[in-house]
Amino acid sequence: MRKISILIFSIFMLNLPICLIAQTVDYSVVYVQEEVGSDLIKVTKDADYVCMPEVKRTSKGIGWYSNKVLDISPDGLKMAYLSFRNNTTNIFLKNIDKLGSSTQRTNRQAVLDFSFSPDGKYVLFSEMRGKQNHIFQTSAENGFVCRQITSGSLDYSPIYSHDLSKIFFARQENNGIGIWAYDLKNNYSSTYSQGYNPYPMKGENAFICVRNNSAGNSEIWKIDYETGIEECIVSHPDHNFTSPTLSPDGEWILFVGSSKIQISESRYYYNTDIFVSKLDGSAFAQLTYHAADDLSPVWSKDGQYIYFISQRGSAEATANIWKMRFNH
Repeated sequence: MRKISILIFSIFMLNLPICLIAQTVDYSVVYVQEEVGSDLIKVTKDADYVCMPEVKRTSKGIGWYSNKVLDISPDGLKMAYLSFRNNTTNIFLKNIDKLGSSTQRTNRQAVLDFSFSPDGKYVLFSEMRGKQNHIFQTSAENGFVCRQITSGSLDYSPIYSHDLSKIFFARQENNGIGIWAYDLKNNYSSTYSQGYNPYPMKGENAFICVRNNSAGNSEIWKIDYETGIEECIVSHPDHNFTSPTLSPDGEWILFVGSSKIQISESRYYYNTDIFVSKLDGSAFAQLTYHAADDLSPVWSKDGQYIYFISQRGSAEATANIWKMRFNH
């Protein structure tokens, strides 16, 4: 399987034509047999214009935009997502209980990804501005005023440490992609490790992230930046894995992985599905099996449900946000 490229400059696909190899997919199907019992529910409508992370597929493999474009507020009451409207990409909020209209949270041109702060007061996001990506902070509730955190680089995937002292992010440079941190007390940035899609661990000076191995496959790693210990948690020669996020109890890692469906004796259809494992890599399991692409998964506050973006349930392959029960 070919190496996954990190699609930094691509925004998102919204009702774009499906490539020829995807014409065999019946997107109108809501679930397949392997997903019975998952209680799949669509929680947005087509008029929400949910952005589908870009997927690039060939007859030999697949690559996708792996950054976080869907999040749940720490109090579990609101869902944030990226929406493409009026030729701009911005963050919108929707009440989870009511699932009515959405409220626009940013007023920018090309927001790429985002995350809530652990206390729910702020939203961090990256925006493409010309040939650079900058990181900003804004209120999660009021106004459009933004504080610029980084500049002059290709920065994305911003996320707070649990103690709110640092902002971790990925930075693309000439020698590859590395994970950096911005110290909010001292206002300086420092490099920590190779990798991307950082997700800080609560109670530890560590984060999980994604790294590409020498064969080009992406893996899930744990990096302890205090002791220097680096541990590969999930790796497979036939799959690529990205977008890790920890369950509220800290026991499970939720992530996206590549899959392939055999369509003839010598042909395969490649897509993305959702996987989990324990923090030590055990209890590895595939949760979705639909031929549609399932991306950007996040946990509900209680850890009983998973939200994700998919084109399933739409004959036109229109992206929406779906909710499924976590049965493990």
